[in-house]
Amino acid sequence: MKKNEVVSFVIEDMGVNGEGIGKVAGYPLFVKDTVIGDVAEVKVTKVKKNYGYGRLMRLISPSPKRETAGVCPVARQCGGCQIQEMQYAYQLEFKQEKVKNNLIRIGGIQRTRLERILQPILGMAEPVRYRNKAQFPVGKDKNGEIITGFYAGRTHCIVPIEDCMLGVEENAVILEQIKGFMKRYQIPPYEEERHEGLVRHVLIRKGFVTGEIMVCLVINGRQLPQKEKLVELLKQIKGMKSISLSINTEKTNVIMGNRIRTIWGSPTITDYIGRLQYRISPLSFYQVNPVQTERLYQTALDYAGLTGKEVVWDLYCGIGTISLFLAKKARQVYGVEIVPQAIEDAKENARINRIENATFYVGKAEEILPEYYRNHEGECGRKAQADVIVVDPPRKGCEESLLQTIADMAPERVVYVSCDSATLARDVKLLEERGYRLEKVQPVDQFPNSVHVEAIVLLSKLDSKKYISVELTMDDIDLTSIEGKATYKQIQNYVLEKFRFKVSTLYITQVKKKHGLEVKEHYNIPKNENQKVPQCPIEKEEAILDALKHFKML
Repeated sequence: MKKNEVVSFVIEDMGVNGEGIGKVAGYPLFVKDTVIGDVAEVKVTKVKKNYGYGRLMRLISPSPKRETAGVCPVARQCGGCQIQEMQYAYQLEFKQEKVKNNLIRIGGIQRTRLERILQPILGMAEPVRYRNKAQFPVGKDKNGEIITGFYAGRTHCIVPIEDCMLGVEENAVILEQIKGFMKRYQIPPYEEERHEGLVRHVLIRKGFVTGEIMVCLVINGRQLPQKEKLVELLKQIKGMKSISLSINTEKTNVIMGNRIRTIWGSPTITDYIGRLQYRISPLSFYQVNPVQTERLYQTALDYAGLTGKEVVWDLYCGIGTISLFLAKKARQVYGVEIVPQAIEDAKENARINRIENATFYVGKAEEILPEYYRNHEGECGRKAQADVIVVDPPRKGCEESLLQTIADMAPERVVYVSCDSATLARDVKLLEERGYRLEKVQPVDQFPNSVHVEAIVLLSKLDSKKYISVELTMDDIDLTSIEGKATYKQIQNYVLEKFRFKVSTLYITQVKKKHGLEVKEHYNIPKNENQKVPQCPIEKEEAILDALKHFKML
């Protein structure tokens, strides 16, 4: 395969980032904007030893799984909706498999066990117009006209978009008013390379239940000229409740500045999840899909199994969205969040909902929880305990030190809410190694038309009271019965599933003999004296050793 070569083939699989995968003479190519079943003409863009990448040139024969109605005309340039071309039922199937495969390959969960506890993904009836928040960069096109939109994938080139089908309809009206205002009063957009210009981004939020709208302009300066004129324009829009400025004069990729100035209306807007009311500021973390968020949080509440007697920790609590759900049925809830403004919002949300059994701390979860565990004595002189711990970490997951503290505190249940099933699987494996068992898995489609999928899992602490202690001497153990616990076929299947390559019975025999395990006599014997026996490569030896340890043969 050569770069710039044009080839045609059938898309047979999907990668974790939504790329279609097909093979040319056994060589896999990853191609964006394709769907399983497409027959595609592809230009090869990058060639590696075992796989390559290509760009879709044209569809020779579209897949029956393709979506033909309502596809965004700039989806390919924007890159935000990586699987918009796929019919929604197949999107859900793709995401279900993504969660499943990560828990098997990374988490080490046995397939048969996982299939018993993995629930069908919760999808949406209407997978459009679901985002209550959007952040639009502001810039100029090649003709010098002011544009708003989204950055193209892995660039800071703005793709002009005003009415994204994932966002609310008011976005287009608001952006049009802001662009007109900037043009009329000659207010320049920000130029990133030169660190000049004023208006950097426009943040828009809407409360789906209340209908309240917030607009926040991120500016490279202290003041917005003629801001009263902009207020007059925007406050005419139905639902407008808050107009503010975010001061960000740093040369940075971070969108929001730390200083917020309200120039009209309230500093916050209000929305509901279930029966709970939340006040949301420009800096608040608030789930962008409120319809699915309610289902997600209700699942978290169900998994927590609260009776009113429990002490619960909610780590990465944001503005207290999950915390307040839990507080309605717990004895006491402690929330931890690194953003000070979010904690202020959480306290205010507890107040307006008349919840008095929720306490919030500012700081890193991986610092606050261990410190609390070290310094607070519980009943009967024991270290502080928790009955339930809920974590909703960022995409990178939890630090191992935090997971160790969770295990040390020994809650009966850990509820893990994740936006990245790969780091979820990694952390589930670490918790299982520390005495917990994965009990339930519920994927939730929080981000339709993208490759991202939310998942929530329940881990329960193994009950030591159900086990008995037996003392054995080495003379009591028949070591020969341990050897051969797994068949050659089982070892081969384990290696294939975990490491994605095959090993021969010959290699397994060589590794077993090397480590003193019993083998069948006829293996590893050449047919004649001159025949050379291949030796097991080091990477395959390590994989076989992993399997032998997994089956407790070593």
